[in-house]
Parts: sequence; structure tokens; C-alpha cells
Amino acid sequence: MDGMLSQDEINALLNGMNDDDNNNSNDNADMTTQDDGSVTGDNNTTNNDPGADEVLSDYEKDAVGEISNISMGTAATTLSSLLNQKVNITTPRVEVADWEHLSRKYDRPCVMLQIRYKEGLDGNNVLILKEKDVKIITDLMMGGAGNADDNEELTDLHLSAIGEAMNQMMGSAAT
Repeated sequence: MDGMLSQDEINALLNGMNDDDNNNSNDNADMTTQDDGSVTGDNNTTNNDPGADEVLSDYEKDAVGEISNISMGTAATTLSSLLNQKVNITTPRVEVADWEHLSRKYDRPCVMLQIRYKEGLDGNNVLILKEKDVKIITDLMMGGAGNADDNEELTDLHLSAIGEAMNQMMGSAAT
């Protein structure tokens, strides 16, 4: 066995989570997989919302972490192809937090990309990157060497490029 979940196992985990949704909902909390720009993390689960224990059980957090690990692996492969560079990831960290906590947690300036799932899953995928990382990714996507000018402001080109990268990464991860 390779340690990866089959599609049937993933579906079973998601169906189990959906059965508990009516009993454990909290409209003010979002479940997110945190990425700090270098796509690193640990295998911890963290609650930053007082009612978070009621939102997800440890089993559900582990399931979300495993699904996120699989999807981020696929996303990293896609990003590697886009950038023609090796991309390394570690196990994502699952955290239950509200938007206010997320906005306070990260140094500014940063770029936050949000993908809302339309079908199959109810939720969002959030990727938070440092401005410098957005500039490096954009430069690599444009055929450059991955240089970033710290004095350069983010432009529409940067935002469009990182949006396209995120779109392709999450598109590959969702299929």
C-alpha cells in the first residue's frame, strides 16, 4: 500500500463529514489549509475560534488534512510545471478560524487568494502568499529567472499571473 487514499475512501470520508454537518455547523468559522507562501506546515490541528471544537472533530480534521495533502501535492506538481522549477511541500496544517483571525495572523503586505468550491464541496480554499513570492512566481511564469524587486509595487500583471497559477493548481487538485 502506498499510503494514499483511494477515490472511494475520500468519498466515504467526505460523506461521513456531510452527515455531521447539520449537527456541527458554525457559520462564523471556516476550515482552511494554511500555506505561508513556501507551502510549508505541520501535521497539527489548531483551533482559533472559541466554538471550533464543535465545528470539526479530530477525525474530520485528520480527513481534511489528508485530502488537503493529496490536493496540494497535485497543485505543487502543476505549479512546478508552470514555473519549470521544483516545488516542495510538506503536510498541510488544518486550522479552524474566522476571517478576522486570518487577517490578523499574516504579516502585511501579503496576497490572499480564495477559491470557492461550486460543486461537490461546500467551502473555500485559501492560499496566502508573501508579496515577494508573488513577484518571484510571476517572474518565473513570464520566463524570467525568478527575480523580485522589493521596491516594485504589485501590478495587475502580478495579480493576474498568481490568480492564473492558483486557478490551474486548484483545477488540477479538484479533478
